[in-house]
Amino acid sequence: MQIDLKAFARKAKKMQAENVEFFKVLKKTRRGDLQEIVDKHHDAAFEKIDCLSCAGCCKTISPTFEQDDIHRLAKFLKIKPKDVLTKYLHMDEDGDFVHNGAPCPFLKGNNYCSVYEARPEACSGYPHTGDKQFRSILDITLQNTLYCPAVFEIVENLKKEF
Repeated sequence: MQIDLKAFARKAKKMQAENVEFFKVLKKTRRGDLQEIVDKHHDAAFEKIDCLSCAGCCKTISPTFEQDDIHRLAKFLKIKPKDVLTKYLHMDEDGDFVHNGAPCPFLKGNNYCSVYEARPEACSGYPHTGDKQFRSILDITLQNTLYCPAVFEIVENLKKEF
């Protein structure tokens, strides 16, 4: 399925206030089956949505880079870690290393990652809805509804169950 990122962004922004209210409900829920429900919707969303047809995350937001990520990327690129910092990254207002801009400098025209084998941990786990501690990433998930059509769909399906 081809994703129209501009149309998706408009829709996601329009739904943001509703999603904020829904996440207030999610934060209060004590349902023991929340993770099971999220896992079901995560799997269903990614059966329909192919990341390579979208790459919205790579086109609009930056992962955070830990020191291990910087060293792994430097080794892969055959450059020094300080050169990775100088050429590709800066420290943001939260003190995290992030890309200098969007889209990701390693994103190819076909939505493939040119450093896939050495990508940051934040990329390899994105959008984190498949993680087994969904309750601990509610704020990140809410934010990701603005960037990832799969997360948006997962949340829309969660709303039907709560």
